Amino acid sequence: MSGLKLVAERGQREVFCGLTGIIWLHRKIQDAFFLVVGSRTCAHLIQSAAGVMIFAEPRFATAIIDERDLAGMADMNDELDRVVTRLLERRPDIKLLFLVGSCPSEVIKLDLSRAAARLSSSFSPNVRVLNYSGSGIETTFTQGEDACLASLVPGLPPEPANAAPSLLVVGALAEVVEDQFRRLLADMGIDRVRFLPPQRAGDMPPVGPNTRVLLAQPFLAETARALEERGAVRLAAPFPLGVEGTTLWLKAAANAFGVAPARFEAVTAAAQDRARRGLARHRGLLADKRVFFFPDSQLEIPLARFLSRELSMELIEVGTPYLHRQHLDAELALLPGGTRITEGQHVDNQLDRCREAGPDIVVCGLGLANPLEAEGFTTKWSIELLFTPIQGYEQVADLAELFARPLVRRARLVA
Repeated sequence: MSGLKLVAERGQREVFCGLTGIIWLHRKIQDAFFLVVGSRTCAHLIQSAAGVMIFAEPRFATAIIDERDLAGMADMNDELDRVVTRLLERRPDIKLLFLVGSCPSEVIKLDLSRAAARLSSSFSPNVRVLNYSGSGIETTFTQGEDACLASLVPGLPPEPANAAPSLLVVGALAEVVEDQFRRLLADMGIDRVRFLPPQRAGDMPPVGPNTRVLLAQPFLAETARALEERGAVRLAAPFPLGVEGTTLWLKAAANAFGVAPARFEAVTAAAQDRARRGLARHRGLLADKRVFFFPDSQLEIPLARFLSRELSMELIEVGTPYLHRQHLDAELALLPGGTRITEGQHVDNQLDRCREAGPDIVVCGLGLANPLEAEGFTTKWSIELLFTPIQGYEQVADLAELFARPLVRRARLVA
């Protein structure tokens, strides 16, 4: 972290709440269901952001807290039991049900942890019921995934003390990315590989002292802590964004499992070469362009490292909602000296700095993107970086294109 300018700011924030994580998590665990206990605003947020009409029967819904509930005219627990019973009767494919807290349920002090325990006891062994908070009071954006995965950890089966070492990749990844990582690791001789979250509720990975954890996302602080309390050992590494990040991430696993350097190089060389050739198509457009990151997804620091080191972009400011030093040490060490990193947000001050700097591209949330576009700035929606497969070698060119596309669009509009 030598030479970095680390600044903490506190003030008004412009970020989505943790409910947003349901949008990608409901596609990941294919027999799970996410029931938000919240308001109509919560329902509109998730449905519009996910782009899924409710009659398509997605794996999420909202139990609406209405005026009768707020006025104490109805017993919230009875109402919730009735909704859950009706849901499970209609959707017998559900094996794992998450009760997701929201701002309204937090404000009225509805104890969803007790409700989850009660409902889990009622519907066991066919359905397991867990809870976590996606409330904007407690979580921002990607913290919803962290809270969800952390709720799974206490129920993971124990791994025997004499079990062979295994690798647990933690963080929701697209299936195609999981398959690519699994294949590369198997080619190195690492075949005891599991993923959290799994694709099925019945495939929860065991965890114990011989479990080695690789975080695939930088926003999983609570999940990592819970796994370490179960005896797992986290492998320190940059995150698998770009050629460099993916190589160092895989190298951390290779070193932990005693893979010879020559074998590692033989397994990854072709993929590295393809990825570098893919990057070359975008480097001409992106090189020397100036980028400003508003704090939003906690992906900002790994993305900044990728843009700076592999595409020669200039970092004006890298904002992040939270800076977990231990998890991001390897990333921070790769950033250019003098980089300003802002933890937290005072949105008015950051907008002033952004306007003064006049960057070529601004990475920010949807709430800031449209106003900044109206002022003439080119923006990249940070939420798109969560919906799109961007990890691993085969996605490197796609990741670069996500930043090139807004600049191309702006050039066409000006022309």
